[in-house]
Amino acid sequence: MTRGRMEDITALVLDDDLRMRQLVSDLLEEEAGIIPFVYDDSREALALIEDRDIQMVITDLKMPHVDGIGILERAKAVNPDTVVIIITGYGTIESAIEAVKKGAYDYIQKPFEPDAFSVIIGRAKQYLRLLRENRRLQRVVDICREDDLVGAGRAISGVKDMIAKIARFSATVLIQGETGTGKELAARLIHRNGNRPREKFLPINCGAVAETLLEAELFGYEKGAFTGAERQKKGLFEAADGGTIFLDEINATSSNFQVKLLRVLQDGSFLRVGGTEPVRVDVRVIVASNANLEKEVEAGRFRRDLFYRMNVITMDLPPLRKRKEDIPSLAYHFLHKYSIKHGKQLGGISPDALTRLTECPWPGNVRELENVIEKAVILEDGDTLRAVHLPKNSGATDVLDVPFGLVKLEDVEKAVIRRALTALQGQKAKVAEALGISTTSLWRKIKRYGIE
Repeated sequence: MTRGRMEDITALVLDDDLRMRQLVSDLLEEEAGIIPFVYDDSREALALIEDRDIQMVITDLKMPHVDGIGILERAKAVNPDTVVIIITGYGTIESAIEAVKKGAYDYIQKPFEPDAFSVIIGRAKQYLRLLRENRRLQRVVDICREDDLVGAGRAISGVKDMIAKIARFSATVLIQGETGTGKELAARLIHRNGNRPREKFLPINCGAVAETLLEAELFGYEKGAFTGAERQKKGLFEAADGGTIFLDEINATSSNFQVKLLRVLQDGSFLRVGGTEPVRVDVRVIVASNANLEKEVEAGRFRRDLFYRMNVITMDLPPLRKRKEDIPSLAYHFLHKYSIKHGKQLGGISPDALTRLTECPWPGNVRELENVIEKAVILEDGDTLRAVHLPKNSGATDVLDVPFGLVKLEDVEKAVIRRALTALQGQKAKVAEALGISTTSLWRKIKRYGIE
């Protein structure tokens, strides 16, 4: 017999009728990717099941020594994933149905048309390939840490390679990308793989903190600096001394704050609010923006000197619609995560569900995909995530699908915010949640873009 390939399916054919054995064997020979082992004695077939990795069993129901039910039970005991197809004669349909209830994949009544048999075998092959893909993706998930960038496509692999090259240096890193693409995960990976992984990593979303509080939050304040400042308080820069601070949505900060941040990046010192003595810190700074900062500088919304100071190393994170090959791995990653969280026993995703996930435009990127998977896990009652629990179109289909930087991001943001406000009847809290940003950031964008 020809040596099989790794992806080939090994099939046991068992029938005491020579003509039926020959018919089934001939039909399987015509199927690509199936290697049949043909037997007429159920005792020898049982020995094969014990000795070899048999993925498919096609067995007659009525046989001497051990009947089809006995073969079914033993095959499932050895490997629960084995696909068992029962061949039954007239008058034993009820027994065949009972076999399906016990775990048989399907049954076919003889005499049967070759086309009908091929349809069943085709479905069985698809089922086994799905199981293999489930196991492969599960292995991918098992080796991923919670804070890993999941995926092996060209785009995300380039990001991982960049992180590996720059992590050990202390230079400031600017991460750019749409909301929900994983900028904080990338920052955490840089910190984890750098020369201070045991020190603190402190993230702060600059767009989520009121402008009047951001300076005090980062730099701290002296007693009596303002009403309510009853004691001195250290800011996050001091708390992160020796470690890393991650400033997300840096594009949402004011020009006044940007001047003070520039000083920190230049000489590692700052003044607490109300203070007169400079405070020195050794902190690696990673900043992120959901807008193209070069465009923001040209539009006069971001300081040119700060941009040049931060632009030592720039990393662009691709949107999910540009890395669709990673969607299955990401979906399984979140399936595993939320199955554990919600006490579910979900082991796979149906082909229809994977197709639907891959076809979605995902304007909210990985964050939106994660939310969709969590909701589907909660709703799913079976052991496989089905398409019925997924939205038919997760997000807007008319998002501009162009390379980053070829259009103004503000035009895209305006359109998306307007559409979301209309769809959610102006409920800003729900709009902010749907877009994956804080309510404060939404208010700022509405004000900046003059959206009614």
